[in-house]
This record gives sequence, structure tokens and C-alpha cells, in this order.
Amino acid sequence: MKNKILITGSSGFVGTNFIKMSPGYEICEIDLLIQKVDEINFSGVDSVLHLAALVHKMKGASQEQYFKVNRDLAFEMAKRAKDRGVKHFILMSTAKVFGESTNHTEPWNENSKCNPIDAYGKSKFAAEKLIRGLEDDDFAVAIVRSPLIYGAGVRANMFNLIKLVDKFPLLPLGGLNNKRSMVYIGNLVALLNLIINKHASGVFIAGNSFPISTTELVQQISRSLAKRRILIRVPNFLLKIARIFKPAIVDRLIGSLVLDNIKTNKVLDFIPPYSIEQGINEMVDWYQKTKIKA
Repeated sequence: MKNKILITGSSGFVGTNFIKMSPGYEICEIDLLIQKVDEINFSGVDSVLHLAALVHKMKGASQEQYFKVNRDLAFEMAKRAKDRGVKHFILMSTAKVFGESTNHTEPWNENSKCNPIDAYGKSKFAAEKLIRGLEDDDFAVAIVRSPLIYGAGVRANMFNLIKLVDKFPLLPLGGLNNKRSMVYIGNLVALLNLIINKHASGVFIAGNSFPISTTELVQQISRSLAKRRILIRVPNFLLKIARIFKPAIVDRLIGSLVLDNIKTNKVLDFIPPYSIEQGINEMVDWYQKTKIKA
């Protein structure tokens, strides 16, 4: 008999890929934009995978909106699930609960102190604390903290980077020694499946086997595009000037954000099944097919 999984936010990037890559479940999709929590039928549900969120890319969203969706709605969902006899709740969280960068710190792990900076990170961390407070012998809670997720269908910054590499033969992204943890969607789905099947509880960190620099990322995208790109090193004083005008963009390109997921992988006996190269190749292949259709 298949496990019954109730998923919120199933139309998003993670949700659509989870459903596509996880045929072994009976899946119930819930759209919290049109269905109230107290109207949801939790009968027979083994695990709830809560993906619905107001993400940090939403322009113009107030702090109040972030907390209303990411904290209050998530907690309401978890409490209702527990009251209706569900035994397992998985909250999709974010590396932003730790902060913005590891430029001057050690890599973050499951036990690192959380210091969220923006409303998105703060609201997610608040949700984590409230939902973990519901946990008991009959209600297991898993928190999954994820860095940047990429794969076929990705948009926003990663999609823009691929377009940049595709369009320009000369790029000022050479010699960068930063390190950033990312997770290919196939590896994230594999981790979520393992958490569900093991009925695991605790804080878990998603990620590929190792971090990658922006220069290495651009080089891999170039190889996947089968295009030779010349990467030049930008002098530090120019980077400092650029940071004054575009701090967020520069920090994403040259800053570090490294997560240590050794404990997660050991506890769950998990080895990410896909390499960084496989994930990037698949993503770039999707990009090229999308470009042809456009």
C-alpha cells in the first residue's frame, strides 16, 4: 500500500519536481490560496510535506506578509495535521535562517547558531521553532534547510546566469575563490524521499556533495553549452565600487555561503545520487530547448 503524502505548494519548482520524480506515493495536492486549512481532509495521510511559502524573491512583500504566510500558515497547517492524527510533518526551510554569508565564518551545519537577516529568513526560522514545539512521540517533525536549488525549470538568478554565459564570450568572472553550496533538484527530492520513508525527525541540510565557486560554475555552464568563454579577473577595487551600487548582486557572485551537510548524510545514510555536473548539464539542456521554442 502506497504512503499517502499531502503536499502544499505543489505547483512550485520543488513541488512539481517532487511529484514528477516520486511515483511511489499516493499524493494529495493542496493549494492554500484557495483552500482553508480547517477544510483539508487529512484522513489516511502519512506525511505532510509543507512547501508553500512566500519566498525571498517576492518584490514588495511586507514583513507582515512574510510572517503571515511562512510562520502563521505553516504553524496552522502543522497543528491541524497533528490534531487530525498525522504522524509526520516536513517543513521546507532555507539556509537563510543562518544568515547571509559564510565569508568570515566556518561552514554552517545543523547545530550552527541561526541569525536570519531578512524577513524571509526570520519568518522561516520562527516557523521552525513553533512547529518543532509541536513534536512529541506521536508527531515527528523534520526541518529541511536548503541552499540555492537548481535544475530544469529554474528561474531567477540561475536562469539569468545561464543567459549571460550563453550570450557573452568575455565575462568578468575569472579567478573567484568563493565557495557556495547549492543543491540539484534531483538530490533534494532524493533527500526528501528518504526523510519520508524513514519517518525521520530533526534538522537536515540539503546540498550537493561539495560547494563550488562562481568561476567553476560558469566554466561548467560553458562546457554544457559547448561554448568557449574567456573569464577575466576583475581588480578588487572595481569589485568594491560595484558593491556600493549593486551589493546584493555582487555578494551573490563573489561571496561565500557554505553548508556542512555531513551529519545529515550520515544520520540518514544518504549519498546525493547526482553530481554537480549532471545537474548543470540537465539544467542547461532544458534551457536550450526552452530557447529554441521561444
